[in-house]
Amino acid sequence: MKLDESKFCVRPVYADEYQDAIALAWKTFLRFEADMYTPEGVKSFQNFITNQNLKKLFDTGQYPMFAAVYRGEIVGMLSLRSSAHISLLFVDEHFHYMGIGRKLVEYACTYIQKELDDFKVTVNAAPYAVGFYHKLGFTDMENEKEEAGVRFTPMSLIL
Repeated sequence: MKLDESKFCVRPVYADEYQDAIALAWKTFLRFEADMYTPEGVKSFQNFITNQNLKKLFDTGQYPMFAAVYRGEIVGMLSLRSSAHISLLFVDEHFHYMGIGRKLVEYACTYIQKELDDFKVTVNAAPYAVGFYHKLGFTDMENEKEEAGVRFTPMSLIL
């Protein structure tokens, strides 16, 4: 499928879309990443995305979240924590390799520069996403780590 750009946009997630964005993250995590994690890691991720404190941070504007929307449906999402750290980035499996992840990261980087006056973005990349982030110019800050069963590679990008 080719993306019809006239029916696509990246924008902030609306309050009533929060659960849809989180559901997309969970569904995509289960499909592409869960098998690379220990059961403890899967539970840690689930606890993180369902934590009511995360929702409260979103509601108060302290946890910005952006949506890739195609024909009115959220097909990708990205969230930031600690200002310029990509916390979650997921794209629906039917929309992989269409540039949606790249567009979400570009949108977030513009936000970080303009709204936060910051010029460095970081991410703890899941094993599945390391190659994607390298293609965008991110560099490894450390070797892969594991905490609470969650595997990740700390990475950064100077804007």
